[in-house]
Amino acid sequence: MSSPPHAGHSPEALPLLDDIDEPVRVPLKIEDWLTVLVMGALALITFANVIARYFTNQSFAWTEEFSVFLMIVLALVGSSAAVARDRHIRIEYFSDSGSMARRKTLARLGAVLVALLFTLIGVLSIRLVWDDYRFGETSPGIGIPQWWYSIWLPVISIGIALRAVGLFIRRGRRA
Repeated sequence: MSSPPHAGHSPEALPLLDDIDEPVRVPLKIEDWLTVLVMGALALITFANVIARYFTNQSFAWTEEFSVFLMIVLALVGSSAAVARDRHIRIEYFSDSGSMARRKTLARLGAVLVALLFTLIGVLSIRLVWDDYRFGETSPGIGIPQWWYSIWLPVISIGIALRAVGLFIRRGRRA
């Protein structure tokens, strides 16, 4: 009688196949650490605001504005990680059925569409940043230049588009 695979190891100690990232040229740790930093900043800001409200019955005016900005950054960074790891939303009934050639074609089509969408968002949002800068728009809550917030939309959108291009290339190589 042969021993089962991975005999002597507890199931908790074995890495799941889904937990292993495929090799990429630009490390996925970038998105992972940005997520940690943004979540940490959100937690600290919220905690400071709760403490201030508890002891003074007033809140910091800047926290809501900055928290909304950080949540948008978090969503975009999470989108980048999802695209790079091929975990974006799809209907698996269609994407995982059929022949290998069909699945590969659908995976590459999805990557191309994501790349096109976020390239379009990135290019169009450059105009938004320029208008914010040119007209001297300020944020409604604390009055800082609005472009300080909006500059991150084209930057991260182009990053997502590049992650999608990388996914397209990797899905083309896979047999």
